[in-house]
Amino acid sequence: MENAATFDPTFWITAAGIFFLLVLSGFFSGSETALTAASRGKLHSMADKGSKGAHTALVLKEDNERVIGGILLGNNLVNILATSLATSAFTAAFGDSGVALATLVMTLLVLIFAEVLPKTYSINDPEKAAARSAPIIGPVISALSPIVSIVRVVVRFVLRLFGMKVDPDTMLSVREEIVGALAIGHSEGVVEKEDRDRLLGALDLGERMVDEIMLHRSQIEMIDAEAAPEAIVTKVLASSYTRLPVFREEPENIVGVVHAKDVLREMDRLLRGAESVEGGLSEFRVMEIAKEPYFVPETTTLDDQMREFLRRHTHFALVVDEYGALEGLITLEDILEEIVGEITDEFDLDEENPLRPTETGDYLVDGAMTIRDLNRATDWSLPDEEANTIAGLVIHEAQSIPTQGQVFSFHGFRFEVIAREQNRLTRLKIRPL
Repeated sequence: MENAATFDPTFWITAAGIFFLLVLSGFFSGSETALTAASRGKLHSMADKGSKGAHTALVLKEDNERVIGGILLGNNLVNILATSLATSAFTAAFGDSGVALATLVMTLLVLIFAEVLPKTYSINDPEKAAARSAPIIGPVISALSPIVSIVRVVVRFVLRLFGMKVDPDTMLSVREEIVGALAIGHSEGVVEKEDRDRLLGALDLGERMVDEIMLHRSQIEMIDAEAAPEAIVTKVLASSYTRLPVFREEPENIVGVVHAKDVLREMDRLLRGAESVEGGLSEFRVMEIAKEPYFVPETTTLDDQMREFLRRHTHFALVVDEYGALEGLITLEDILEEIVGEITDEFDLDEENPLRPTETGDYLVDGAMTIRDLNRATDWSLPDEEANTIAGLVIHEAQSIPTQGQVFSFHGFRFEVIAREQNRLTRLKIRPL
């Protein structure tokens, strides 16, 4: 008689109800994983291609706290109800031992079919799963939203008791998501180092200033406006640069910028109408072909400066500090190199390479090389918060200007001063410890 009671219609109706509740629980669990793990960028791309489900998922993800609260509320409701029904059915069928049996059976069923299976399915393709579940889960979340709102108030009140404040608008920035994805992709071998560096370089343009990558004034090649025409032409032709600043009386007083092509055009014009080369050269006036200098403050971001270069149709700017004193110069090529890496041509000398590996595993580094460039070239992670250049980092850590031959160890590297000119560290030898 007990066996007959076990399989009476009430038992099978209850079992069908438990099965239905387990399906609902699996749907809630899978939807939670899908909507949490789905990429906004991929969903946006799917929505642009006409996916209404992806569009609904994007709308839901705008308030993650509400979505997660609604899903968890629904999931807990169906899980508790399913467990209660199972306990009732197993108790009626097997007596007092039915409680333990119901606990064991429901734990296995919930774990396998309502948690692991749907979440594994969703995590394999979260965007597709989110697009499929969003149109169904959306109305459920809306229906449960009044209760979820009360729960959110209670949760925030309890967190405040422990001194924690919750900002509903706080979320991981898009930039941080991209940086994290690139780091993971590179560590797993999916993203090449060069691709990672280019993308990170482009992302960093809005946060870096021109004074971080400018050519310092001590290294700028200049032309004296009062110099003899022969000397000016010779210097322009001998320089590896096509644009040179022109100063008058003192290097700080920049009065123009001359382009090598303009010099050649002017010389061609003068020499064609002159009786002799000397006569043509004597008529050369550099200020007649010099263009007005373009000055920018040292606090300009690289992103803004690149936009200004493109708007002004120029590639060359002089960097000044807050007092108007010359600090250095920056070109469009300098900014592009932050994205694509070092750009060289037939006029760049190989011996000017700022980084050279040695047979002993050390690196000979130009002191003026930026820490960022060194990190990109070697895949190191030297800090660049306190200094822009390698020499600046060594001076900052040493708290003095080291002498030639001094050796330091910090940040997991050994630094040896190879050459020093006056107060500048011109060459260093670096190797990881």
